Amino acid sequence: MADAKTESEIGPEAAGEAKPARRRVTKRKAVEEHARSYFDACARRDVDAMAEHWREDGVIDLVPIGVMRGLSEYRAFFRELFAAFPELEISVGRVVAGERQAAVEWRMSGPFSGSPFQEIEPTGKHVELRVLDLLEIEDGKIVSDTAYYDGMSFARQVGMMPPLDSGAERAVKGAFNAVTKLRKAVAERTGP
Repeated sequence: MADAKTESEIGPEAAGEAKPARRRVTKRKAVEEHARSYFDACARRDVDAMAEHWREDGVIDLVPIGVMRGLSEYRAFFRELFAAFPELEISVGRVVAGERQAAVEWRMSGPFSGSPFQEIEPTGKHVELRVLDLLEIEDGKIVSDTAYYDGMSFARQVGMMPPLDSGAERAVKGAFNAVTKLRKAVAERTGP
């Protein structure tokens, strides 16, 4: 008669017990967690914690503003933003992650009541923008971010541009169109 084997000799599966599931963090999940952690630091307006998520030579392209290269330009921009909007609130709507990229849809909201921003004096007006960031993440660090938001909406909300469909906006469009027609007429008479 064969000796009976103990559970430790045959393993828990053969003894009828389920093997404990290992938790494996997939690349996608790691990218999503990194993106969420980064935006948590943004929501706290903690520039140093934000910068820890970036590679030293990272590039951020804020489409309506321009390209920033490296952490010194990055830090300067976000310090300026948070000084201009001292009550800025940031909330993430959703994150869609791949193995190296993440798309993050988020909102920023707050009064433009602090310091100047991009050489624009604060107006005290409330700004609310929807933003989409496309992050590229390598080895646990952000290497690039392309961020899209409606620059015209920002200009309208801070008071740089007239409100949509207002008389002032119609006047600005009318003046612009008159100048455009004048330029065309001059070009036709003088040649290229």
